Amino acid sequence: MRYAGVAVAVAGVLVAAGAISYSVAGDNGPAVPSADSADAGFARDMAVHHQQAVEMSYVVRDRTKDEDVRRLAYDIAQTQANQRGMLLGWLDLWGLPKVSSDEPMAWMGMKGMASGEDGALMPGMATDTEMKKLGALNGRQAEIFYLQLMTDHHQGGIHMAEGCVAKCTVGVEKRLAQGMVDGQESEIQLMTDLLAARGAEPRP
Repeated sequence: MRYAGVAVAVAGVLVAAGAISYSVAGDNGPAVPSADSADAGFARDMAVHHQQAVEMSYVVRDRTKDEDVRRLAYDIAQTQANQRGMLLGWLDLWGLPKVSSDEPMAWMGMKGMASGEDGALMPGMATDTEMKKLGALNGRQAEIFYLQLMTDHHQGGIHMAEGCVAKCTVGVEKRLAQGMVDGQESEIQLMTDLLAARGAEPRP
């Protein structure tokens, strides 16, 4: 089963992140990142991105009895909720706001790339309409739509995490971002397999 590989990747992410209170500010970077730094921007934006993934995952767990999809959804929800806590905790440690007046993705030089139309604030995020649709589906239809939405979500998340790997200065945050890339790439392959088993494929 591919779940073993995904579980190893997830465990690696959590180990790489380390304890949230352990020398975050001084790990291969400035004492405290600035409010407009890539470190702060990534922490704020990925916390929002992750929150939607957690919400989607709990929605689908109530819409299907398929154990493979329910297990994947639970794993994604738990992993991303834990990572979100780390990101918000670092902002607290740095004394930085969790909400910025700047546009999402500005730290990546992507100002204006995400319009926020219908609730999709960043690349890969589902719209409000898509979230409502997911909550109205059941069984195989819910499974397929969730897997397609989450594949898009992961692709957007990987792009953001790669941006942090390139631009962030705090070592433990860069390692968390690389762990996100590795873990979500594994999950995309798993979701592609689950879609194929249901006669479907990721959205173009």
